[in-house]
Amino acid sequence: MESSDDEKDGVLANYIPKELTHGLASNDAKFVDEVLNGQNERCCENFRMDKHVFYKLCDILQAKGLLRHTNRIKIEEQLAIFMFIIGHNLRTRAVQELFRYSGETISRHFNNVLNAIMAISLDFFQPPGSNIPPEILEDPRFYPYFQDCVGAVDGIHIPVMVGVDEQGPFRNKNGMLSQNVVAACSFDLRFHYVLAGWEGSASDVQVLNSALTRRNKLQVPEGKYYLVDNKYSDMPGFIAPYNGVPNYLKEFPSGYHPQDARELFNQRHSLLRNATDRLFGALKFRFPILMSAPPYPLQTQVKLVVAACAIHNYIRREKPDDWIFRMYEQDSTELHIEDSLPPLEVQQPMMHIDTQPLDIGLETEQVELSSRLRDSIATEMWNDYVRDFSAM
Repeated sequence: MESSDDEKDGVLANYIPKELTHGLASNDAKFVDEVLNGQNERCCENFRMDKHVFYKLCDILQAKGLLRHTNRIKIEEQLAIFMFIIGHNLRTRAVQELFRYSGETISRHFNNVLNAIMAISLDFFQPPGSNIPPEILEDPRFYPYFQDCVGAVDGIHIPVMVGVDEQGPFRNKNGMLSQNVVAACSFDLRFHYVLAGWEGSASDVQVLNSALTRRNKLQVPEGKYYLVDNKYSDMPGFIAPYNGVPNYLKEFPSGYHPQDARELFNQRHSLLRNATDRLFGALKFRFPILMSAPPYPLQTQVKLVVAACAIHNYIRREKPDDWIFRMYEQDSTELHIEDSLPPLEVQQPMMHIDTQPLDIGLETEQVELSSRLRDSIATEMWNDYVRDFSAM
């Protein structure tokens, strides 16, 4: 992140919204002190988290020796600069005016904090546990049918800015420049795993294949599985909806009653898998920098995705009823459909893309076992549904 980036035509705002600077007491007061000494709401609005959560993150970064106070800038202000930029999608020039530092100083501390967050990011990603998720256990639509399900996996395209000579592989099927990110998440809106950095032209299957075969890979507990959409297929550890069945969310009218086991399975599968839409909705609302292509080096853009997901998990851990989470914790039947999703590793971009089927050495028998598991879940679900419907 160089100060010269300010000269690029851009995607980042070049001014500070008035509501963010409201309440500054004097020209001599530091913006960060005004915010942190003010109401908690101001910290949430400006730095995207509650004050006690903000201070605790500062303490963690200091205790691990990742950030330190300087003669001019305390750790609190360093983190504030970073959070303000990613939380409001602002250009360096605009932030310079508010924090009263040079572009070089803003840039240096932005990168220092980004690297510090990356250094502890794995601490904020937890694999799924052995217990049945309460979102399944406490809902008769999902229990006992999905009792071995630990979450959902999906992919999301994050806008990216690269040089003209590099744009080809990053241009996705919609003609936009993006990085293809895959993530595994829980039903309580936490990321289990994130792999960022694949070019936008890479298929979702190819990115998932990378996540399953790399050194720091996505691991599925034995006997458990994630839900995936129909971009993928059934295989050990992953269950997709039935192909050839109308999309429940987009094609069935409100109040529609499924006509067979496959429709009912797809309906409930979609309702559970909607956690990915809500998770990414919360992530992008908190960190709007992810919705544009910031003019930073490519590796910085990749790190930003991972760091944002790590901070999301940290806030979810420390303040589960955070104001943004409350907005997205609606019942799973109230759906927001998007082209979505995202433990943790930055993928070095691969410049030779060859879209191909998932290739992780699966035997035909393994794939058939996964399909039979889906059939058994659908049959049990349908039999109970018909019995309960007949009893009404």
